Amino acid sequence: MGKDDQPGSTLPRRQLGRALREAREGAGFTLERAAQLMEMGKTSVGRIEKGQNDKVKLRDVEAFGKLYGLGSERIEELKTLAQQTATKGWWHASHHLIAPVFKTYLGLESGVSDLSVYQSMIIPGLLQVADYARCIERPYYADDTQEELERRVLLRLRRAAILTRKYSPVAADFVVHESVLHTIVGSNAVMSAQARHMADMSTLPNVTLRILPFSAGFPVDEGPVQPYIILNFPLSSREFGTEPPVVYAETFTGSMFFEDSIDVKRYREIHEALQRAALEEKTSRDLLRQMARRYEQ
Repeated sequence: MGKDDQPGSTLPRRQLGRALREAREGAGFTLERAAQLMEMGKTSVGRIEKGQNDKVKLRDVEAFGKLYGLGSERIEELKTLAQQTATKGWWHASHHLIAPVFKTYLGLESGVSDLSVYQSMIIPGLLQVADYARCIERPYYADDTQEELERRVLLRLRRAAILTRKYSPVAADFVVHESVLHTIVGSNAVMSAQARHMADMSTLPNVTLRILPFSAGFPVDEGPVQPYIILNFPLSSREFGTEPPVVYAETFTGSMFFEDSIDVKRYREIHEALQRAALEEKTSRDLLRQMARRYEQ
């Protein structure tokens, strides 16, 4: 495989290419016509869209954006990606309504074939009910209008459609620490509904959910494990190849994408260790329903 093949490209590079390709197609331009209007070779435009260029000029990104009718805010987001195209580890602080880095994550999440998720702080976003999501969002965005809050909540709920859609639902393996079930968000009623929803979701053939009990201690040598998501992608077209896996880790101050194969391999090992230490699926489901009854009382 040559050094410029898709699997060697960095995440910002791939995301920039994906965004420009989608914008071109949305504007109704063929690759040939876009190249002609940009006064570039078809191969050059294709390489950008495949994420194969080490550097993409900001003026080219702006020109592409204007050609495709993108708004100034979106163009600035794409220029930010262009500035990061040589970066393997990708960190962004999160200070916006939907931070650009999370928009990138959402774009990745919508195209995955399967996910491996560990959460030790809150219920994973893909498993949250509306009231739980509302209570999670409100304290961190105190200045939001009610309308903005509801948009955030709706975004969380729409994300979950990748698990329940009829056509090719995403396979997801969740490991959730037991402490999350004991951390009351909103009210007992909210927690009861949330626990029941998780139990119900765990019955889907494409969803696996295990609870990591307090008694498991720290199953990984490094000690406490921070929340993460491992994203795997399906075989893609012959033209664009297959995207390599990515690990997304999030904290209160920012987010990190890990792409290096050694990092991804280590996260897979960590996930396997957590799986081994977690309760079996049926036991986990029984515990969730038991917690729901306890909160109802």
